[in-house]
Amino acid sequence: MRFVLASNNAHKLEEFRAILSGSGVTVLSQREAGIAVDPEENGTTFEENSLIKARAACAASGLPAIADDSGLTVPALNGEPGIYSARYGGPGLTDEGRYRYLLERMRDVEDRRAFFVSCISCVFPDGDELTVRGECAGRILTAPEGSGGFGYDPVFLSDDLGKALGTATPEEKNGISHRGRALRAMCARLEEYFAEKDGRSAE
Repeated sequence: MRFVLASNNAHKLEEFRAILSGSGVTVLSQREAGIAVDPEENGTTFEENSLIKARAACAASGLPAIADDSGLTVPALNGEPGIYSARYGGPGLTDEGRYRYLLERMRDVEDRRAFFVSCISCVFPDGDELTVRGECAGRILTAPEGSGGFGYDPVFLSDDLGKALGTATPEEKNGISHRGRALRAMCARLEEYFAEKDGRSAE
């Protein structure tokens, strides 16, 4: 079955293809599907925004569509930066500018727990919708460590790895990442979904 990914991110396309191929899914880019959609992400949660993107891609292509919305959430900051992770601190900031803004916001905060969250939604032309969630737990450091990864990785100490994601290898990070966990959950959910559909069609 062919799915279209509601994203123009080449790295994300590669990651989705690598994991979902095991479920018999061929993931197409928007270009390969002949569409170019960029809907307004006006949801209030990761789940809502992933569904907005998947619904738009499904409507434009006529194919099942898959999308994710992800970011960093810090309980002590009432969930910030959350769905605004990519534009935290205002327009024009680099990744470094955003994580340094976060460090400033966390200057006198004792509870430094944090979670990377990824919500992945799949929308089918018949109206069926699936949504799963993956998380990576850790805490916010007081200063950046390492130069690997991207986004908030240098200031996020992973509970799983016991070190900053900025110092982790790509293989280490992929093994515990929030998106990887969400993708594996979606694989399991798709297998259940296809089995249910086959069961209903055989009745």
